[in-house]
Amino acid sequence: MEVQETGKTRTSCTSVLGETLSIPCDHAGKKRKQDPEPVVRIVEDDEEDEGEMTSDHMRDSEEPSNKRVKPVVKSNSVTGVITPVKTPALKRIGQSISRSISFRTEARPLPPAPLRSRAKASSYPRRRNSQCWSDTVESHDLTAKEIKRQEVIYELTQGERQLIEDLSLVKKVYYEPMLKLDIMTESELGQIFGTLDSLIPLHQDLLSRLERLKGSGKTIGQVGPTLMNWFPCLEAYVTYCCNQVGAKALLDLKKHEKRVEHFLRLCQESSFSRKLDLWNFLDLPRSRLVKYSLLLKEIQKCTPPEHPDEDTLPDALELVQSIVAEVNKKTGEAECQFYRRGLAYLEESQRLQEIQLSRFLYCHGELKNNKGQRMHVFLFELALVLTRPGEDRGGGQVFHVYRQPLPNDLINLEEIPDGEAAGGGTFRGAFTGGNDKVKNCFRVSSRGRSKAHPYCLQANDSFSKQQWITCLRQAIVRSRDRTAQASQSQLSLHPDPALYHIADLSLSSDTEMADHTCR
Repeated sequence: MEVQETGKTRTSCTSVLGETLSIPCDHAGKKRKQDPEPVVRIVEDDEEDEGEMTSDHMRDSEEPSNKRVKPVVKSNSVTGVITPVKTPALKRIGQSISRSISFRTEARPLPPAPLRSRAKASSYPRRRNSQCWSDTVESHDLTAKEIKRQEVIYELTQGERQLIEDLSLVKKVYYEPMLKLDIMTESELGQIFGTLDSLIPLHQDLLSRLERLKGSGKTIGQVGPTLMNWFPCLEAYVTYCCNQVGAKALLDLKKHEKRVEHFLRLCQESSFSRKLDLWNFLDLPRSRLVKYSLLLKEIQKCTPPEHPDEDTLPDALELVQSIVAEVNKKTGEAECQFYRRGLAYLEESQRLQEIQLSRFLYCHGELKNNKGQRMHVFLFELALVLTRPGEDRGGGQVFHVYRQPLPNDLINLEEIPDGEAAGGGTFRGAFTGGNDKVKNCFRVSSRGRSKAHPYCLQANDSFSKQQWITCLRQAIVRSRDRTAQASQSQLSLHPDPALYHIADLSLSSDTEMADHTCR
C-alpha cells in the first residue's frame, strides 16, 4: 500500500486488481494527540506481478514472511484514520483479494489430471479367471499324483458349472429377448436353439452329484461309479447335435436381416459375451461332449493301482466314447441328408444312385477349378459332387450341381506337386496368375464314365490340400471294397450255372478217393 499526505489527507489503498479506494479524512483545524502509530508492513518487491502479490497475502496467515519489511510512522491509530468508512473499505479490499484469488485460479492452468487409459478391446475372447483346486484349499498332505488327480476332477466340476452358466445366459440374453422383441418367430428360434433348454438340468444333475462326493479337505475320492451312472444321459446330445446342421444354416440366413444383425452385434460387444457370438455359445455343448473322454483319460493316469476307481474308470471311458461315436454318426447322417436336399440338379443324369445311398460326408468346402471359379465340393460316402453355391427364391442356400458327379469307386486321384510346370494350358492363367507354376492342386478323373470330365482343383493352402487328398484316398478305398464285397455276395446268391459241373466233379473225385483209401 502507498500512503500519501496532502492538505486534506487522503489515504489511497491500491488493491491487487489496480482499483483505488479513496478514503477522505478531514484533519483541518483539529489537533490530535500524537499517539504511537501502528506499523504498516509494506512489501518492497517491484518485480513481483499481481498474481504473486495475491499469493503473498494468502501465505501471510499461513507461514512467516521472508520478505523485507519497513516500519513507517503513522497517525495515532488506524481506527482514527479510517473511522468514517472502516467497514466498507475492508469489505471492498476483501472482495478485491477474493476476486484476485478467483481470477488467478481460473487463469492459471491446473496440472493435467492423470488420464485413465482405456484398455484396448482385445480381438480374443476374454477368459474366465482360472483357478486350480490347490488354490481353494489352505493345506493338504497329498502326494503329487493325488494332487494332479484332484486338479483334473476339479476341472471337470468347474467345467460343468461354467457350461450351466453359459447355457442359462444364452436362454436369458438371446432366446427370451429375441422372442419378446419379435426379432425372430418362435418357430425360427426353436429351430436354431433346438433342445438347448433340456441340457441345463442334465448338467445340473452331474454337478450336484459331484458336489456330494466332496469329503474333508474338499477332496473327491471315488468318481467312477457316479460317471458310469450319469453318462447314459448324454444320449440326449444326439437330438441336439443333429439339429445343429440346419440351425447353423438358418442362423446364417437370418443374420442378413438388419434387426437380427444389430441385436447379435450388440450382444457380442457386451461384456457378458466375452467376445463370443451366438453360434459359439450354441456349439459349447458339443465341445463339452468331446472333452469328457479326455478328462477321464487324465483322471485314469493319476489314479493309483490300489484305488477303487481303477476298475470303474475304464468302463466309464468306454461308455462315453461309444456315446460320442454314436452322436458323431447320427450327426454325420443328418448333415449328409441336409446337404443332399440342398442339391439342385440341372440334368436328370446327374442324379446318381451313389448320392442318394450315401449316409455321411467325408468333407466339404471351397475349391477352385481350372478356370479359377470357386466351387463348393462335397465328398459324400459314395460320390464326389462339384457345385456352385446360390440362393433359392426364399433366400435359402442351394448348391447347383456342376457337370457330372463322380462315383468314388471309379475315381482316379492324381496329386500335382507344387512348382510343377503347367501342361497343356490346363492351369495357365487361372491358377498361376501368369506364372508357369502351380501350388496346392490335384486332379480327379473317372475310370469308366465318358460324360465325366477330369477336374483340376486347387485348395486354399497346403494343409487343406492334404486334407482333401487324405479324405479322397479313404473314400476311394472304402468304396472299392464295398463294391467288391457287393459283387462277391451277389455271386454267392446267384452262382454261374457253367460252374456247377466243376463243383460236382471235385465232390465226386473226393468221394472216389475216400472209397479207394478205405479199400
